[in-house]
Amino acid sequence: MNVLVVHDYGPLGHILLEKLKQTALYISPLLVSEPDKVDQAALDDWITDDVDMIVNALWLTDPESAEADPEATRQAAFTIPMALAEHAREKGMALMQLSTGYVFDGRKQSAYITSNPGQPFSQLGNWQWECEQALRTLLPRHVILRTGWSLGRFIRKVQNSATSHDLLSLSSRHRGQPVAFRDLARVMVAVLQQLDCGADVWGTYQYAGAEEITHYDLGLAIVELDAMPGDVRVVDAIPSWAVLEPENVTLNCTKLRNTFGVKQLPWRTSLQDELEILGMSEQLAREDRITS
Repeated sequence: MNVLVVHDYGPLGHILLEKLKQTALYISPLLVSEPDKVDQAALDDWITDDVDMIVNALWLTDPESAEADPEATRQAAFTIPMALAEHAREKGMALMQLSTGYVFDGRKQSAYITSNPGQPFSQLGNWQWECEQALRTLLPRHVILRTGWSLGRFIRKVQNSATSHDLLSLSSRHRGQPVAFRDLARVMVAVLQQLDCGADVWGTYQYAGAEEITHYDLGLAIVELDAMPGDVRVVDAIPSWAVLEPENVTLNCTKLRNTFGVKQLPWRTSLQDELEILGMSEQLAREDRITS
């Protein structure tokens, strides 16, 4: 199977490409350095006709950034995926699309299953839900993979708090499951390998780390990392940006396990690795921009 990976300068694309190179799949990268400036009309030139599967690895996980720039969010979370899906339909290709638990409103008391309807209240969740619905109608041969929180996003919050010497308010009312970059790439590769074997299992799936936790307790776990400054203080309080956070974003991942045999891994074992990846990613992004 010929796989085209659409990615940006973020860590996920680099890690996914490295893991895919270790498989028997034929891999082609497509770097989208500025998603908000992509010319959809150029897709015919960018995507060769021998591609079987397009993997959109533009992983949008930050509702704060989305709210600050709604137009760029619509472009990256909806317009680009729809252009990829339309191209895939015309050329007989399949598409893997990432989404998140921000498509839900967080009012459910138990974990969300894949068939629960989305009721988003943020720009990020809204466009991801619109994308999911349109993709199901437009392209039958698709895999939508919803994820939990980005572990890296919360590590950055702790780092920023340490730099500014501010108290970091995190809520014990908001609960979910973090996902590490390397773990998500592992799951995506496993799914692609089984699709390469002819599995006819298109549809919507969910993946998140094995342990449910609150924002507050996640912050405390991150502070304990060796590389974190000792003066970071995490307090149990609801910050202003939490208005964009569903109180419950726990995801039931049984469908993914039963279909692809992919087990959830504990996110705690990825904490140190995730911190190192973030540091290396910043260096790689600088080098890529210098040479591009």
